[in-house]
Amino acid sequence: MTEEISLRAKIIYVVLTALFVIFLWLGDEGKQPMIYYGTELQHSVGLVDSDDALVLQESVARNGVVAHTPAYVMNKGSYTVDLNYIAEEQGNVLELWEQGDKIAAWPIDPSENEISAEFTLSKDTKRLQVCVNYVGKGALTVKKLAVAPQKLFYTDTYLIIAVVLLLHLAGWWYIRGGKDRLSKGALLDGCVILGVALLATTPMMQTYLYNADDLCYHLARLEGLKDGILDGQVPVNILPEGLQGNGYMNAMYPYLFLYIGAFLRICRVSLAFSYKVLVFLSNLGSACCIYVAVKSMVKSRRSVLLAVVLYTLMPYRFTNILSRGDLGETLALIFWPMVIAGLYHLIMGDKKKWYYLVIGFSGILQSHILSAAYAAAICALTALLYCVRIAKDKRYLELLKAAGLTVLLNAWYAAPFLYYYFKENLDKEVLRWSGYFEQSINLSNMTQSISLYNKQYFSLGLALLGGVGIAVIYFLCERRKKLGDTDGFLLYLLILGAALVFMSTGYFPSRALMASPFFRNIATMLQFPWRFLGPASACFTFVGAAALERSKLIKSYRNALFGMLVGLNLLVIVTVPADNNHVPYKNAAAVASKGHETKLATSVGLFYPHEWRLFDAVDEKLTRSVILSDLGSVSIHDYQKEGTKAAVSYTAISDKAYIELPLQNYLGYRASDEFGNPVEITQGDGGRMRFLTKGDGVEHRIYVRYGPVAGFVIANVVSALTILSCLYLCVRRKLPFHPPFLRGSQKDGDSSSETEREETLEA
Repeated sequence: MTEEISLRAKIIYVVLTALFVIFLWLGDEGKQPMIYYGTELQHSVGLVDSDDALVLQESVARNGVVAHTPAYVMNKGSYTVDLNYIAEEQGNVLELWEQGDKIAAWPIDPSENEISAEFTLSKDTKRLQVCVNYVGKGALTVKKLAVAPQKLFYTDTYLIIAVVLLLHLAGWWYIRGGKDRLSKGALLDGCVILGVALLATTPMMQTYLYNADDLCYHLARLEGLKDGILDGQVPVNILPEGLQGNGYMNAMYPYLFLYIGAFLRICRVSLAFSYKVLVFLSNLGSACCIYVAVKSMVKSRRSVLLAVVLYTLMPYRFTNILSRGDLGETLALIFWPMVIAGLYHLIMGDKKKWYYLVIGFSGILQSHILSAAYAAAICALTALLYCVRIAKDKRYLELLKAAGLTVLLNAWYAAPFLYYYFKENLDKEVLRWSGYFEQSINLSNMTQSISLYNKQYFSLGLALLGGVGIAVIYFLCERRKKLGDTDGFLLYLLILGAALVFMSTGYFPSRALMASPFFRNIATMLQFPWRFLGPASACFTFVGAAALERSKLIKSYRNALFGMLVGLNLLVIVTVPADNNHVPYKNAAAVASKGHETKLATSVGLFYPHEWRLFDAVDEKLTRSVILSDLGSVSIHDYQKEGTKAAVSYTAISDKAYIELPLQNYLGYRASDEFGNPVEITQGDGGRMRFLTKGDGVEHRIYVRYGPVAGFVIANVVSALTILSCLYLCVRRKLPFHPPFLRGSQKDGDSSSETEREETLEA
């Protein structure tokens, strides 16, 4: 019987929880103003006085925008801007700009010393800036600029409060009866997984985002996906506000898991915090998947937990997150363990677990296309090597099930991807900018930890290599003659991992092989050989964890080796550089500004790669206005755009004239006139939509919208029905949905004989 908790203890618990929530709410920066002293504004001219004000004199010989705030991704709503100043002449202006367009302006009156103006944003902004426009005459001193919301800048604190309350509800469930269904071992495993995921996220707990290589693109994807959802696209194939509102193709880069961050953005969570939540979930997902996958092959808890630490904290994951900013490959790394475990069970393990491969491959496909190509190649190679065994044990049915279900589940994404890749006029050759060999990595770096100061820094890490060393000792000293089936698969993983690492180094003759058109075509598409470190690390994690359990030679040293390898891997976190300023705020005013800037300011910009643009859609040709072929023959009365829908009204006196709308002419758009009749869309300059006019002198109107595309709708229905069928079968057969660490945990122990170990692994 469980001892009942006293009323006094319950009251104290509720009071402490309430106080904690209140303190979080009181510390919410979302309702505080952003404050900049004059010198803190981005400026190119001017002097600094003793009060940190920016002083502009006629001697600077310059006028126009001379100082401005960073660019903000800001939620729609009402705001107030305040400027403290001293001006001598008329003509100075405080301006509001969004993506290069001035949307508001307020004159700076020299008879006053403060401006307080309100403005309302009808939709979320991408690059909002408050600017000081200097007339070039007289002195202008900018003392302080403040921007404040009428409600909230963002709801980050409320998301944290919701998570805290959910954790308390989980604790209440455990106390009220969950501990009768959850063993201590299972609770310990769950705490280790959560703890490792939190530890892996600690570098992201800084007040800023690391300016990684591809961070700007993934922030743009996250923001654009939110816009696409609000536009009503299901799924989102076009980012409607991308490329200065011209629209940008989204279907070419997997985005399923980005929906999480997009829904947070819809709930007005800041863009930076939404991205950090995705990073934490990727860490948690990696820890859970490696736990589930390794536990299905290795029964020692010590080895399973070692695999969790080795894989979740491996240096290559941190390089992707913090240095490269490759969110797609980071998400793909979650599912590599499930692919490896799925292959094992399909070939020689529990063939009823063929769905591991479906989960793993589908997860990779919905994260990163190139990683999916690697996974497909490894699956094909493994099936070829073990084809005799698959046929002998009649496991081909499970293989067909896995392949068929994977196709059906992912049809919703595969259909638009293949359609646009082969039929759209995309600049795909931009993808082949890398010569492969110049991106090869130095083998001498494989033992070191992460460094953010060198962008081309890649490593396996000492801990993972230590696991490889244990595996080498096991195979050389204890398995030199006859290998069991499971040992053979582990040896295959060891060789596969070593081959992948070799292909990523300069020792691989990639430069010589570039003379072959076949190899050059593949290598230039892969771009970076270091991508092989991801699957190689997954293979080594399995081999190291299994060898630690199976080796008799190191039996007496297992606990010591476990501690040493875990300790070495924890050093990866220690080596991640942090902000040298341990005190986050310099002065009282900065308390209300620095946090805002790190969550709202997009100093890296919103970037859209050229490879998924239409040919000739360069930045210089992008516009937000309607383009006319002849001002004397065509006149525009009105142009409106909302999401992927647009309407334009015009009058023309020539049938040879044309208009071009500031919309990228991707396949799937259709147009009609005021009577509902189809209007032909042709390709204009810079990838824009071009329409020939009716030169009858009468006002006409053209309506443009994206989709629905019949083939995409069919693929969506197929995937939806497949998911519903899978859920129905799971419920009917009463299959468990909770992760294995919630089903109880076996005791850690060592088999007394090699036969027992072999039976354990092949159960």
